[in-house]
Amino acid sequence: MEMAAPQPIPIRTDLVFRPAPVDHATTNGSPRNSAAYQSQSRHKHTRSSYSESSPLTAVSRNNSLSFRPLKRAAPTPDKTIAVINASGRQAASLIRIATAIGYKVRAQLRNLEGVIATEVSTNPNVTCFVGELYLRKKANDNRDVTVNTHIPGISVNHELITQLFSGAHLAFINTTFYGNEQAIGEAIADVAKKAQVQHFIYSSLPDHAAYNPEWPSPPLWAAKHKIEEYIRKIDLPATFVYTGIYNNNFTSLLYPMFCMELQKDGSFEWQAPFHPDAKLPWLDAEHDVGPAIIQLFKDGPKKWNGKRIALAYEYLTPMEVCEAFERGLNRPVIYKRGPIEVRVKIPEGYAEQLKALDKLFPWQNPDAKKQPPYFGDIEIERTVPEGALGLWEGPRGMEEYASEIFPMEEEANGMTWMFDDEEQGDEGVNHHNHHNHNHHNSTAEPDNGTATAPIPEASDEDDDDSSVDEGLVMRGLRRDEEAWLA
Repeated sequence: MEMAAPQPIPIRTDLVFRPAPVDHATTNGSPRNSAAYQSQSRHKHTRSSYSESSPLTAVSRNNSLSFRPLKRAAPTPDKTIAVINASGRQAASLIRIATAIGYKVRAQLRNLEGVIATEVSTNPNVTCFVGELYLRKKANDNRDVTVNTHIPGISVNHELITQLFSGAHLAFINTTFYGNEQAIGEAIADVAKKAQVQHFIYSSLPDHAAYNPEWPSPPLWAAKHKIEEYIRKIDLPATFVYTGIYNNNFTSLLYPMFCMELQKDGSFEWQAPFHPDAKLPWLDAEHDVGPAIIQLFKDGPKKWNGKRIALAYEYLTPMEVCEAFERGLNRPVIYKRGPIEVRVKIPEGYAEQLKALDKLFPWQNPDAKKQPPYFGDIEIERTVPEGALGLWEGPRGMEEYASEIFPMEEEANGMTWMFDDEEQGDEGVNHHNHHNHNHHNSTAEPDNGTATAPIPEASDEDDDDSSVDEGLVMRGLRRDEEAWLA
């Protein structure tokens, strides 16, 4: 399959949003070593996204419930944006910014569980449509619906999609693997076309086999690739953003690929199959998707129709990522190259994806130059990070994420390692306490250099376990339930 060459991406200067000046020696204008700063926080890390009751919230600058103010006045937009998967990081980032400057949003949510869903559903500028984008023919059907193929008895929820687009002028769509992603994505495109949406922005990803037949086709990414092709086929005025790897993927929970596992000595270890010296594109989805999408809407399809944009603000090797985390956390962070290993149940669709990624990024590959580009097309990858910076020049980098946000997300999941040692009492570094929380869908990386465990297939005995359908979620003391993969 031959892909059209991507269009060059110009660098912007006339941005609507500008970042607040950052002085790394200060926090909210107070020097970090001042008495005022010390009185505001008893802890090493001082930013929180999740709970006003958290001692880490006091000096929050830009978290999931706040945003940088506009530098100059801008006209209030009189348009409505249709958004699906509104509690996912990409969509939620857009909704925060868009509603703050006057857009209206029509948002689909799978359910109202979790802090982000609560934030979206209580926003006065958001009209919510709660329900799945797929339908089960039988009410007691608890089958896993994450495999990207036709499943008998599972259909597209056309009524919900039609309601969502009623009165919408713009759309930001990030499809997920629940309920035949390709069929849902194509249905959304058809409804958007019928509704005469003026600008349709789709969060896409590559089918690597389309660029090199020797590369495997990651099924969850390939579905997005096919949806992108369909959108082009029906001539929607559309732009395609290719998001880098989320900084927000990192967690000490035993989730696949990005488990930053806490060790007994208080250090962290990240094991993944990526070559330690091969560059990868990175994005803080929570912080930086929204402003970039707003700029695309502001410029409109006249400038961006048909373009593919690498939405990634840093191009870092795994070693550089660990160095940034080490600086941000002020503790050792080690990269350990190794295979993907799964020890617990995960959604079937995600298991298939991991198998493909295991082949696409083989951990035994000795040559960094032979690792396939993350975005499939090397020409797209060459625009990282300049293309994204042309849309939004105030991103949150990996070191800032590690210092300010990673400890807050960890605390929201019930971890205590970020507190001063003397405050932990008998708990010590709490390096494995989190394994006992209710994370029945989490996955794990190996503790040491053991052989790769096979990625499990869904078995018949799992058919009546609806927990599989819920995917990977974050649960903890200050977070009810939040999707991890979205």
